[in-house]
Amino acid sequence: MNKQLISAFVLFFLIACQSANRTAKLPFDPFNYGANKRTESENGAVASAHPLASKVGVEIMKQGGNAVDAAIAVQLALAVVYPQAGNLGGGGFMVARLSDGQNITIDYREAAPGAAHRDMYIDSAGNPRTDKSQNGHLASGVPGTVAGLFESAAYGKLSFRKLIEPAIILAEKGFRISTREAAGLNRLQNDLRKYNTVQPVFIKDTPWQDGDILIQKDLANTLKRIRDKGAAGFYEGETAKLITAEMKRGGGIITEEDLKNYKAIKRQPHIFHYKEYQIIGMPMPSSGGLLVNQMMKMIEKRNIGAMGFQSPQSVQLMVEAERRAYADRAKFMGDADFYKVPVKELTTDKYLEERMKDYTSEKAGSSTITSPGALPGYESPETTHLSVLDKEGNAVAVTTTLNNSYGSRTVVGGAGFLLNDEMDDFSVKPGVPNMYGAIGGEANAIAAGKRMLSSMTPTVVLKNNQPFLVLGTPGGTTIPTSVFQTLVNIIEFNMSTTDAVDKPKFHHQWLPDEVYTELGFQPRTQDALEKMGYKLKPSTSIGRMEVIRVLSNGKIEAVADRRGDDSAEGL
Repeated sequence: MNKQLISAFVLFFLIACQSANRTAKLPFDPFNYGANKRTESENGAVASAHPLASKVGVEIMKQGGNAVDAAIAVQLALAVVYPQAGNLGGGGFMVARLSDGQNITIDYREAAPGAAHRDMYIDSAGNPRTDKSQNGHLASGVPGTVAGLFESAAYGKLSFRKLIEPAIILAEKGFRISTREAAGLNRLQNDLRKYNTVQPVFIKDTPWQDGDILIQKDLANTLKRIRDKGAAGFYEGETAKLITAEMKRGGGIITEEDLKNYKAIKRQPHIFHYKEYQIIGMPMPSSGGLLVNQMMKMIEKRNIGAMGFQSPQSVQLMVEAERRAYADRAKFMGDADFYKVPVKELTTDKYLEERMKDYTSEKAGSSTITSPGALPGYESPETTHLSVLDKEGNAVAVTTTLNNSYGSRTVVGGAGFLLNDEMDDFSVKPGVPNMYGAIGGEANAIAAGKRMLSSMTPTVVLKNNQPFLVLGTPGGTTIPTSVFQTLVNIIEFNMSTTDAVDKPKFHHQWLPDEVYTELGFQPRTQDALEKMGYKLKPSTSIGRMEVIRVLSNGKIEAVADRRGDDSAEGL
């Protein structure tokens, strides 16, 4: 055997050994994988924004974990493999229907630091500085994700050590990035150089490419501290010191006291009925549950099913419901611990009938005329959602976020994770839109310790008191309207789950007075809407829906959105 052949054999052997070592502790190969858009199974399913995260969730259920365990493990995996939205440095919400009949909602939304104040983004001339609320150290609220995971773990079966291990391996040993992920990291390079005091692993001198391996040693060490010390491994000790040191270097205001004082909160679910379905959503500070409630009830008695999917009549009706609900969002919705949100009044049949009293079919309404309702006596769309259902009937919907794609673009030096830019979800100044164009006022003004209003809408739907749908999506302020449309697609238009997820969507949010229509939207309907007086604005993509549906034969169907690398896994 010649020397060249021997050398080639040795090289091949070393590469094979390295590959085997990389994947030794995972039951799947993080360097060779693909996405599944639909699965049908009998014992459980996961749909999430990344194939590896969905695989992690299914493996946890194979090891005896329930849907809550799987949801925790998926979130931790997303913090590694999906850095644009998966996170340790952000926050989120969990909505769950447990097999024993309990409805659980956990709020781990980020909170304003103790030094935050109402006018912190207003300059001396009275101008809003949204650049500071959207990028860099000052844009970050106190992260809630880790606290939320531990609060959720009370409803799981496995040890947290077992749930976090796949994420540690993926961070320490690495994984193959996709074409989309490479493009996202490449677009981010200038901002990463601008907003970081310590160069993170995401910065690369040559462009990222499909197939590159992303290894995150600092993040792995942070995850290990959480594994060994629980929530205190993040909110106290070394990680807390790394966060506050980063704040000091970059002019941020999060302190060790802010971190130590953060608590996830178990809240009362927002529940309403639509025909024979019970819909379980998130309460304040998420506007999602209330908005979906208002929009669904505004159309309930108008026989929308007979109008047909994406007909001019059905779209026009839904747009007008969206307009009115979002007008109410601007005035009435915020953190209910700081502001009395009139939820009951906003959802009465009488109030919602009054809101639609001036609705005229075949004619555009006007946001100049349509103001928030009169009460009696008185959010780049880079978030991420995961849906899980197990064989016992535990249904879990979780939406988490950094707000903008890659959050504030700031990575905590030595800790390896991105911080959120959620302070922009407050009303920086009354009447000034945030990055998603949402208008707010006093209800959502900045205050120390307050949680900013969110559009996240994790949702569980029951039929005959059993789980029927588990769904949610990213998309900023388009989240509630996308959930609304997906529910109508399935419940009223009897669409397949794949069509309900993948067909083009639309969006209206009161201001600006425009209807966003996704690429591929029905041209005939667009023409009809324009003739009615609507201003249409094309959008390349709206949301990335993850839906799990219990079929009539009892099987579990999971569908992941076509719009990304999203993937569904079953067992």
